[in-house]
Amino acid sequence: MGEKVAAGAFDLADRQRYRRKVQQCLAALRRLLEEERFERPQNLMGMEIELNLAGPDGLPRMLNAEVLERIASGDFQTELGMFNLEVNIAPHRLGGRVFDQLAEELRTGLGYAQRKANEVAAGIVMIGILPTLGEEHLVTANLSAVERYKLLNDQMVAARGEHFSLDIEGVERLVCTSTSIAPESACTSVQLHLQVTPGRFADVWNAAQAVAAVQIALGANAPFLFGHELWRESRPPLFLQSTDTRPPELQAQGVRPRTWFGERWISSAYDLFEENLRYFPPLLPICDEEDALRVLDDGGVPGLAELALHNGTVYRWNRPVYGVVDGVPHLRVENRVLPAGPTVADVIANAAFYYGIVRALAEDARPVWSRLPFASAERNFDAACRYGIEAELEWPRPGRFGGTQMLPAVDLVRDELLPLAAAGLDAWGVEPGDRDLYLGVIEGRCRRRMNGASWQAATFHRAVRGGLARGEALAATTRRYGELMHRGEPVHTWPVGLLPGPAAATP
Repeated sequence: MGEKVAAGAFDLADRQRYRRKVQQCLAALRRLLEEERFERPQNLMGMEIELNLAGPDGLPRMLNAEVLERIASGDFQTELGMFNLEVNIAPHRLGGRVFDQLAEELRTGLGYAQRKANEVAAGIVMIGILPTLGEEHLVTANLSAVERYKLLNDQMVAARGEHFSLDIEGVERLVCTSTSIAPESACTSVQLHLQVTPGRFADVWNAAQAVAAVQIALGANAPFLFGHELWRESRPPLFLQSTDTRPPELQAQGVRPRTWFGERWISSAYDLFEENLRYFPPLLPICDEEDALRVLDDGGVPGLAELALHNGTVYRWNRPVYGVVDGVPHLRVENRVLPAGPTVADVIANAAFYYGIVRALAEDARPVWSRLPFASAERNFDAACRYGIEAELEWPRPGRFGGTQMLPAVDLVRDELLPLAAAGLDAWGVEPGDRDLYLGVIEGRCRRRMNGASWQAATFHRAVRGGLARGEALAATTRRYGELMHRGEPVHTWPVGLLPGPAAATP
């Protein structure tokens, strides 16, 4: 819908009408839940991956329109920045050899996209943040030429009323400002979807929130931004600050940011949709012609377009999604925690771990969220973003006596969570060969304490010690990363450092 509306065309009446309509949508959602109109369990999962374009020099290429024209496939779409693409994988039923099937589809699709990108002297890089991005790249002029992006940018800039401030202190400190939301485009991620019934939604969402920190610790892949080494997973603080429509006064008052971990465990999917309306003013008051309550009264299924649009402008790390397929409504948990990459094998391993552990935790007779304070889950998330695979996390003690303990993330995963994830994959009916192959990748990362972020940092520092200037070392690290990414072996097996001689491989 956003593509059909001219930026800046909203007036007070538009916003008042939108508020009325989105409240009608929420009332319709409540009725749908009460009337049990949702689809039966389908065990369906889906995946989206955001990608970067870089040249043989490792620098970003603002060429997504040209590359997409050559790819000519509906599976690939634009993303916010002109150096971004997104690939969408069709829904699959969890079970059997689903992960090998996904891996093969991804390798085929990414290989094809790589060949087409090479035609314009670019390449695909699957990474959390491209290390060679500079402030000069993340400007309004480099937003993709799609009306909805311009509209979103204009509305967020107007809501904030001043420049966006970035202040991230990690290994080093980055302080700068931006006149637009363009820095958000640096964040490239994997989104994992899981279709669930309303009765299971709360347990699945709570489980996903509880293990979000573990996902980050295992999969961190974004240690650099604007030439600075920051957090091991710098996407979350960057995303929060680059989309923060609150001026400092509202931040001081405790107004919630639009990029939000949340603040409590839930008992229903309705809780999240209702919170999104109660706490966050609309950014894009675009109204559909549908009368959701009348559609329900007539025995139909409403699309809830206004609710879906508003929901898409609140950036939860685990987002509730309402959808309608073939006239039947369904709910999904969209897990937005993970960075892209490093390889197809790593992406699929992350997915296998997520779907397995969420299934196991959601069906646990003593749910982890009944034993772990929500504030502890949020602190865990922050620690995992800062320290990656070296993080220590708070987790419930085993046994009947309660309490929590601090554990190295790698010990928690190897000793407790990997067996649970294996049991969860068994419950989905995943073939043991698939289960063992991809959970073995997770175990290998823990054993070597190596993920994408730690490999990038180690390779960069070795290049600097070898005499390269900072910018040259970041570019060389990016080129080497691109080469190893396309070879496809999981990141924990990568040698640290650069190839002898000039590194000139196309990413």
